[in-house]
Amino acid sequence: MRRSLCTTLLSLGLSSLLSTALAIAAAAHEVRPAIADVTVGTAAVDLTIRVPLEPLITGMDLAGLEDTNLAPQAAEHDALRADDPVALEAALRTVWPQIAAGISLMAGDTRLEPRIAGVTIPEVGDVSLPRDSELRLTADLPADGSPVQVGWDSRFGSLVVRQTGGGDQAYTAMLQGGTLSEALPRETPLAEGAGTVFVRFVISGFEHIVPKGLDHILFVLGLFFFSLRTGPLLWQVTAFTLAHTVTLALASLQIVSIPGAIVEPLIAASIVYVAVENIIGGKAGWLRIAVVFGFGLLHGLGFASVLSDVGLPEGRFLVSLIGFNIGVELGQLSVIAVAFLLLGLPFGARPWYRRAIAIPASVAIAAVGGWWTFERVFL
Repeated sequence: MRRSLCTTLLSLGLSSLLSTALAIAAAAHEVRPAIADVTVGTAAVDLTIRVPLEPLITGMDLAGLEDTNLAPQAAEHDALRADDPVALEAALRTVWPQIAAGISLMAGDTRLEPRIAGVTIPEVGDVSLPRDSELRLTADLPADGSPVQVGWDSRFGSLVVRQTGGGDQAYTAMLQGGTLSEALPRETPLAEGAGTVFVRFVISGFEHIVPKGLDHILFVLGLFFFSLRTGPLLWQVTAFTLAHTVTLALASLQIVSIPGAIVEPLIAASIVYVAVENIIGGKAGWLRIAVVFGFGLLHGLGFASVLSDVGLPEGRFLVSLIGFNIGVELGQLSVIAVAFLLLGLPFGARPWYRRAIAIPASVAIAAVGGWWTFERVFL
């Protein structure tokens, strides 16, 4: 009786956890990093920032947020997405003093005051998707020749900073948590070493899985719940790794390009497939490995969309691509390791493991993937 109650509670708890993930991810209004191209002159610094303006205008706190629907300002935010460019620019200029206060421009110890030099806002399109506008800022520099640091408040989200004029090895960084860029000199643009770029992209790849890649996490968990035996798990993970490495490289080289409207629903459907096969008791064999390899090709295209947002430094293309892929692998292995420590080691040898843990977890994963498939196709 006690064992039965324990297994029931484990099943309910695991299902509840994954159902919560469904609720968080349902109707995703994606939060992406803003990208700022910075030109440091002798008398002024100019920034061209590609960013959705609606969260900035509403005062939405994007720090750690993955879905704008989860913010208190969600209704106001969605209403602004339906505004025409003239109305949205007027709303931006109304609250500009508050936004400007959160933008950090430093020349040595001198704080600079950014001014709006121009705004380009696309016409209203699909209001369920972010609308990237171009915000052009300028600020006067003191005559002391001091280098410039760029950043903004953590509530504005992540910021990719790229110094222009530096060629293939120009400085590029993803800033989070309100941090500032390196000091960007006026005379010669800052260059980066290969090791610095490599480490940064390893971190970026890891973060794309943990904590940001819920769909990839669920797919990897689907592989985990198929079998705890080392052989089948290792073959599946290897096939998945090889496949997404291939398409990540091809897409990053712009040899292959498939619209996200096609890739994202198929990624969601892949989650459903592996989970349902777990439930019905699919066999470990070459067919399963081939299917996982095919789905890995899709996930690689999904990874490539992240790199397109951040931008691969042309002179460090191979280093950054390898670093990102290693980060992705470390993220996936960490998911499997945690699942094995929490579930595989203590319960994997129990006769009720499949009935009480693997199958309920796979049901929950299939439900999440099924909803995502429906949402990405019809909503």
